[in-house]
Amino acid sequence: MKIESIRETLGEALLKAEKISGKNVTLPVLSGLYLSAHKNTLSIKATNLDLGISINLPVKVLEPGNIVVPAHTLSTLISSLIQERSVMFNTKEQILEVRTLKTKTNIKTLPSEDFPLIPEVGDEGEFSLPARDLIFGIKSVIYASAVRSVKPELSSISITADGDHLTFAATDSFRLAEKKIRIKKPLYFKQILIPQKNAIELIRIFEQNDEEIKITIEEHQAAFRSSNIYLTSRVIDGIFPDYKQIIPKKITSSATVLKQDLIASLKTSIIFLDTFNQLTLKLMPKAKHFEIESKNSTAGENINSIEAALTGEDLSININHRFLSDCFQSVTTDSLSLEFSGQAKPVVVKGVGDTSFLYLVMPMNRS
Repeated sequence: MKIESIRETLGEALLKAEKISGKNVTLPVLSGLYLSAHKNTLSIKATNLDLGISINLPVKVLEPGNIVVPAHTLSTLISSLIQERSVMFNTKEQILEVRTLKTKTNIKTLPSEDFPLIPEVGDEGEFSLPARDLIFGIKSVIYASAVRSVKPELSSISITADGDHLTFAATDSFRLAEKKIRIKKPLYFKQILIPQKNAIELIRIFEQNDEEIKITIEEHQAAFRSSNIYLTSRVIDGIFPDYKQIIPKKITSSATVLKQDLIASLKTSIIFLDTFNQLTLKLMPKAKHFEIESKNSTAGENINSIEAALTGEDLSININHRFLSDCFQSVTTDSLSLEFSGQAKPVVVKGVGDTSFLYLVMPMNRS
């Protein structure tokens, strides 16, 4: 293989692919990138057997060929050559020679015949979604999924098509986030569960993309395609919790506040949190008073009054600071509402006038 490429474009593609390459003692080739040069296109492939990616770049192909190169070594090298405009690759036996105007580097390659195939998902049932909508949907809920759980469905992002919108949801059993994204063409497909760690990579790969992403779903795989990137993810075989039944039907108290006022109050409260990150929310609608209290046996305590529109019964409820504040990134309106249905019932957070996002957090029982 012999090619010439623009260094910056090549470096960006290698960095994307490198993050997906695996670390597998029994299959060392997973730590490599599969490079294939043909018809003025360089295809860069990486997989960890759970997630696979293929990126196509326009390059000058002088001799076609295939090789597998250690991902981190090659990506780090190309990223370091910031003063170079172009890079030349040339394979000689089991060596990849990387040349620029000022440098020459030899990298030992890996056996290309051992590199596993990336699953090819067909285009049956394919639909398109703007990349920004896909990423916004995932980012709006991903913080509510469990980082690690014996139940894989709690470490996943649920995506469901229901007519004119896609519903993204995540829960770790302590809180739940749901985001609805409107789509142009009505869709109906079985709910799929994308592993959280794969969803993180989806965000990283497509976050700066302005294209329409073509999505295809099969029983065990989901594929995401842009003009030059093909990404395939394993789909979790499990049943996502039926969370609709835990969303309170009756609201007994509510507080409507400016989002920035609440954020500012929580920044002060965090100084005095205990080891459980506990806050106490106190609503006194008749007295027109809403306050947030945090206590720490070592540091002291803080009580912060917030201007709010209150309705319903007086209420005092304990809640996890981080669980509450995590959702603010998904509230796109200036004001938000906190809805309560009783002392031991979940708290529901919504943007005022926005029906596309719902967040639910369970109260803490510590006094």
